[in-house]
Amino acid sequence: GGIEDILLDLGVKHAERVALLSENRPEWAVVDLAVLSIGAVNVPLYSTLPAPQAEYIVDNSEARILIVSNSKQLEKAVVIKEHLARVEQVIVMDASDALPEGFLTLDEVMRRGAVRSNGAAELKERSDAVQPDDLASIIYTSGTTGAPKGAMLTHDNFMSNAQSAAPLFRISANDIFLSFLPLSHVFERLAGHYFPLLVGATIAYAESVFTVQGNMVEIKPTVMASVPRLYEAIHSKMLDGINKQPEKTKKAALWAISIGKRHSADRISGKQPDLLSRLLYPIADALVLRKLRERVTGGNLRFFISGGAPLPVETARFLTSIGLDLIEGYGLTETSPVICANLPEKIRIGTVGPPIPGVQIRIADDGEILSRGPHIMKGYFASPEATAQAINADGWFHTGDIGIIDADGFLKITDRKKDIIILGNGKNVAPQPIESKLKASPYIASVVLFGDRQPQVVALIVPDFEHLKRWAREQGFETKDMEGLLKRPEVIKFYKSELERNSGDLADFERIKRFVLVPRDFSQEHGEVTPTLKIKRKVVAENFSKEIASLYGGSRSEG
Repeated sequence: GGIEDILLDLGVKHAERVALLSENRPEWAVVDLAVLSIGAVNVPLYSTLPAPQAEYIVDNSEARILIVSNSKQLEKAVVIKEHLARVEQVIVMDASDALPEGFLTLDEVMRRGAVRSNGAAELKERSDAVQPDDLASIIYTSGTTGAPKGAMLTHDNFMSNAQSAAPLFRISANDIFLSFLPLSHVFERLAGHYFPLLVGATIAYAESVFTVQGNMVEIKPTVMASVPRLYEAIHSKMLDGINKQPEKTKKAALWAISIGKRHSADRISGKQPDLLSRLLYPIADALVLRKLRERVTGGNLRFFISGGAPLPVETARFLTSIGLDLIEGYGLTETSPVICANLPEKIRIGTVGPPIPGVQIRIADDGEILSRGPHIMKGYFASPEATAQAINADGWFHTGDIGIIDADGFLKITDRKKDIIILGNGKNVAPQPIESKLKASPYIASVVLFGDRQPQVVALIVPDFEHLKRWAREQGFETKDMEGLLKRPEVIKFYKSELERNSGDLADFERIKRFVLVPRDFSQEHGEVTPTLKIKRKVVAENFSKEIASLYGGSRSEG
C-alpha cells in the first residue's frame, strides 16, 4: 500500500493528470511510478518555476491533485489551490506543521494506504489495464517563445526510447547514476530515471546544482547526463587549476593532456594509435590524467551524456583527452527525447551521432531536421492546431532545427530554424555555432548575436566576471564598480582582441562588428533563460533593447 492506494482513494481515474512539483529526490521516482501504475498521467513541474507559471501548467493540464516536495513549493501550492477551484488535494512530501484543509503529508498518505483492504486487487486491475499507447506524462516545453505547450508522451514513447538507447550505452545493473538535471526535464527523465530503472542500476540524487561536483566525488558515478553548462564549468575549473600550479607541475599537466589529446583522437575515431602514443599514454595517464579524473568525477566514470544544448567542441575535446568521454546526443521534449546519439565506441565530436535504432530522420528542403518513429509524441495537450503544425500527415515531426547528415549517417546540427539571422544584404548567419566559438574565451560567460535585417552582426556579451576581475586587477584597475569597469576603453579594446582571437575561421559578415558588455548574467528571474538554461533571445532583445539599438545607430564607441 502507498501512494497508488491514496490516488485510487481520491478517485484518480485512468488518464487523469496528477501534477508533481518537486526537486530531484527518491520520492519523485516513487510518485512517478505510482501515478503510472494506475494508468494516470504525471505532469512534472520545474521546482524553479514561479507560482504564476506553475499555476498556468496545473490549470492547463486540468490536474485535480498536486504533489509538492517542501515548504518552499508548499507556498506556491497554497497560492495555486486558492486560485484554482479544480485542485482538490495537495500532498506534501516533507512533514510540515499544521497543514491547511485539503493538504496531506506523504507519511499520512502511506499510513492511510496501508489500511485499505481491497487495494491490491484494484491496483492490479488498474495497472493491467495500462496500454502502451496510453499517456504517461504531459511535459510542458519551457519554449524559448510563447506560452508553454504540453507534449503528450505515452508509455510506449518512453519505453521504446529507453529500450533502443540503453543497450547502445551498455547500461547495466552495475552502473551508478548521479541524477542532477531536473527530472521534470525529459532528458533526465529518460537518462537518469527510466534508463537505470530498466536495467536495475543504482540512482543517487545530487543535493543541488551547486553541490553536484562534490557529490560526484562522493558517489563515484559511472554514468551521468547533463547539459553542456556543467561540462563547460568543469573544463574551465580544471584549466584554472592547472594554470595556478607551479611552472613545473603545470608543464607536466599540459604535456600529459597533449598526449591524451592525440591518443583520444585516434581512440574515438577507431584508428590504431601510433607507437609513440601507445608508449607515452600509460605514463601520462598514471602521472596526471587519472588523478584529474578522480578529482572531478571520483574516478569510476565510463562517460558523460550531453544533451539539451549544443556542446562546445573545445570542451568535448578537452574532457575526452583526459579520458572523460562525452557522448553528445540530440532530441526534444516532443521526441521522448532521444533521436540521435554518439556511441561510446564511436564518437564523432561536433556531431550528435546517428539516429538510434527504430528512429528515422531526414532533412527537409529548407534544411530542417524531421523525425518519425515510436518516439514521437501524441501531440500537444488540448492544442490540435499546434499539433498539426508540428507533425505532418505522414507522421514526420518538425524539430525546428537545421542540420546536415554526413556520409556515415552522423547528424550535425547547425542552428535553430527561427534563430537564423538574415542580414540586410540577405546573407544568413547561424548564431549558435558562432556564440559557442566565442564562449571558448575564458573572459566570456555568455554571448548573444543580433542583426536581423541589419547591415551587420552585433552582440551582447556577459563577461566571466571572475576572470575579468583578475585581469583588471593585474592592469591596476578598480574592480568594485562593474558598470564603470565595463565602460573603460581598455576593457572594450581587450574584449575586441578576445573576439578577434576566437573568430579565426568566420566569414567577414559573421564577425561581430560592435558589442556591448552587460554588467549581469542573463537569468530566470528576468525571464531571459528557460529552466534548462536556454537563452530566450526575444526576451533578451526586449530587456536590452536600448543597448542593442545603440549598436545599430551611428558611430558609437561601444566597440
